[in-house]
Amino acid sequence: MELGLVGLGKMGGNMRERIRRAGHTVIGYDRNPDVADVHSLRELVGKLKGPRVVWVMVPAGAATQSTIDELGELLEPGDVVVDGGNSRWTDDEKHAEELAAKGIGFVDCGVSGGVWGLQNGYALMYGGDAADIAKVQPVFDALKPEGDFGSVHAGKVGAGHFSKMVHNGIEYAMMQAYAEGWELLEKVDSVTDVREVFRSWQEGTVIRSWLLDLAVNALDDDEHLEKLRGFAQDSGEGRWTVEAAIDNAVPLPAITASLFARFASRQDDSPQMKMIAALRNQFGGHAVESKSEH
Repeated sequence: MELGLVGLGKMGGNMRERIRRAGHTVIGYDRNPDVADVHSLRELVGKLKGPRVVWVMVPAGAATQSTIDELGELLEPGDVVVDGGNSRWTDDEKHAEELAAKGIGFVDCGVSGGVWGLQNGYALMYGGDAADIAKVQPVFDALKPEGDFGSVHAGKVGAGHFSKMVHNGIEYAMMQAYAEGWELLEKVDSVTDVREVFRSWQEGTVIRSWLLDLAVNALDDDEHLEKLRGFAQDSGEGRWTVEAAIDNAVPLPAITASLFARFASRQDDSPQMKMIAALRNQFGGHAVESKSEH
């Protein structure tokens, strides 16, 4: 099938390549002309045959809103817009309503896989009407990991991004647990090889995971994380998860504490946040701050 893809950054660029490897045609647009296939949204839409599917991978908020607004003026009834960024689920309902008034379908899709997605595939959580999802299904099949799992029609519009938000909240808490354990091991005199303790956990233990593998990778690169500053950003989804928990009276003590720990990292050079920063860089290519920058 044909797909228009808007946003060719770390995620979008690799997604374009994976979809093409599956035999589909992808026409990509990005503000950076060096990576773009076309030079405007109008040109992108003009090169696609109807019914068109356009997948948006741009930052949440104003950038996504302006892109969807412009696509709403360019697309035709029967076309579908997919928001694969990290938009807030409440924005999805608004976007779906705006596009539905013009006969254009809308699907929200939470995408997880980071910079490793090209090789391993992307976990996909999508929401929307079955008829709209059917038009996108070949792309979902191309992006997902091999095997029977890795993608899900999570529910109606908003369900995809809500599910991805909760996924990221869990990710916050898991990273925080590894970081706290790492700092404690580093602190005591009796443990003399913390990196190899972490490595020993990769096989046969109940806490083995891909995040643990990435932690070992980070420690192989910088055994005591001495090159990093103990500072970690939050993507926004941790905050939204906590807000949704408050709205629904669901207790989330571990996720909430991990979010507040990131806020604390901005006040001092936290050893735990060195591990959080290292993990975020390992799986998502997120920027880290080195000691030399401060």
